[in-house]
Amino acid sequence: MSVYTSGPDQQPSGANRLNQNKYCFSSPSAAFVPILTTPREAKIWKRGSWFVGAEAAGRIGPVNLRARACTLRPLSGRVGAREASLVVTLEDKMTGSNEFKLNQPPEDGISSVKFNPNTSQFLLVSSWDTSVRLYDVPANTMRLKYQHTGAVLDCAFYDPTHAWSGGLDRQLKMHDLNTDQENLVGSHDAPIRCVEYCPEVNVMVTGSWDQTVKLWDPRTPCNAGTFSQPEKVYTLSVSGDRLIVGTAGRRVLVWDLRNMGYVQQRRESSLKYQTRCIRAFPNKQGYVLSSIEGRVAVEYLDPSLEVQKKKYAFKCHRLKENNIEQIYPVNAISFHNVHNTFATGGSDGFVNIWDPFNKKRLCQFHRYPTSIASLAFSNDGTTLAIASSYMYEMDDIEHPEDGIYIRQVTDAETKPKST
Repeated sequence: MSVYTSGPDQQPSGANRLNQNKYCFSSPSAAFVPILTTPREAKIWKRGSWFVGAEAAGRIGPVNLRARACTLRPLSGRVGAREASLVVTLEDKMTGSNEFKLNQPPEDGISSVKFNPNTSQFLLVSSWDTSVRLYDVPANTMRLKYQHTGAVLDCAFYDPTHAWSGGLDRQLKMHDLNTDQENLVGSHDAPIRCVEYCPEVNVMVTGSWDQTVKLWDPRTPCNAGTFSQPEKVYTLSVSGDRLIVGTAGRRVLVWDLRNMGYVQQRRESSLKYQTRCIRAFPNKQGYVLSSIEGRVAVEYLDPSLEVQKKKYAFKCHRLKENNIEQIYPVNAISFHNVHNTFATGGSDGFVNIWDPFNKKRLCQFHRYPTSIASLAFSNDGTTLAIASSYMYEMDDIEHPEDGIYIRQVTDAETKPKST
């Protein structure tokens, strides 16, 4: 939080003086112009409008700032237009009391964020800058970083002290987070898109653009089987001992990790456009699938007609701009392990939390600077990691810097409402 003070005879830090009582604040508070007009009136200029007094104090600021206080402070014990100072307290609304931004973020696009399975203290982050980083979240420090030779597309914890990762270099690495030693476990014939751990079967799972899924024994570690998929693997998720794979061509395959000899179910996505993300319900009853066309489908694994009647889809991450509906990809999904509610993140920069049972949105967070590339709830559901990272939807244009936001969430935001 920063406090800026302006008055007739003093220029606040970070401000350019426009006239006697008027100052234009430079970054990070650009577009705020506080002005004194009378001893008891203070105004804030925000994008073409004046806000006065208490109203000014509560206005949302440009991009990511808001005024927390806007008061007149007498100088020398006297009240007068030339002897009062305007005190404007600005708070970054992305780093308020329930949210903060991690230091030392990746230097390129963020591909994945994953919490340690035992604690919300440690967060694993993979990036297009070829690194995998381990953060100590409460301390807001980067504890460790290791490299691939190409962009890293996904990462996962095997246990609290071992990370697995893969990406464009086609190599699957296991890294000991205590000793900082790494092991090249194996490879695919094309980039590795997905890395997940299945605790029920004690196996690591990777999905690749080479149209295969591979299983890996983390104890050895070594390859435990290679299984052909009909198309490139875009996303996958484990649900107990079952594996749900989303491929190109809008195909969805359900496998039994205990018996990979055949596909249990072959499905086609109920959404018309390319699949972006699949995540399984913690209760193991189904999964949520998102597409590039601002839609989410809630699906159930039980193939019986009675259960399949419960599936549905809905529109989300759409904004009306100049009376035209803008439709954004839904890039990220993460489930709350306790409540079975889920968060979605889109290229519109918003994060929503949904109640799939009552078919309602529980809340929407403020807009982040750019696309939401990845989301991760901590295992206990108290913390949500949010990767705000441009995904080149508009090709190579100037864009806000990538960042990881850590948000403390409450039951009011994540628990289904009783009907």
